[in-house]
Amino acid sequence: MRHLVESFAVSALRRGQGIEQFLGAAGTPSTPGVRWVGIEPTKSGYVVTLHEAEDVGHEQFCDLLEFPPLDPDDEFGLELTVCDDEVAAMAEAEAQTGARRNRWVNAGVAGDEYLDFVRAGRATP
Repeated sequence: MRHLVESFAVSALRRGQGIEQFLGAAGTPSTPGVRWVGIEPTKSGYVVTLHEAEDVGHEQFCDLLEFPPLDPDDEFGLELTVCDDEVAAMAEAEAQTGARRNRWVNAGVAGDEYLDFVRAGRATP
């Protein structure tokens, strides 16, 4: 099972590992995109970042970090907030992006979630 229970997500963040969640479709019909949210532990706290990129992937290309941003000014995503607490960061990400508590994955695994999205005909999970 790739999704992290809350205690494992918190544990990953405490160990200095990021977590992320694929959120589904974004953009417009003429420029389809995808979005995902990540939480990264830093010296200043837990940074919550929303990423929106062009949907240029397929079954053999699902590395979300390689997709061009929908907005060229947001190449590294849009920082939403910084929290002192892991659970607070998850709650903020969920409140601001519609992420769900039971859908967090380890950093780097959102591409697998994207692949499921592609295989499901680009229907949001």
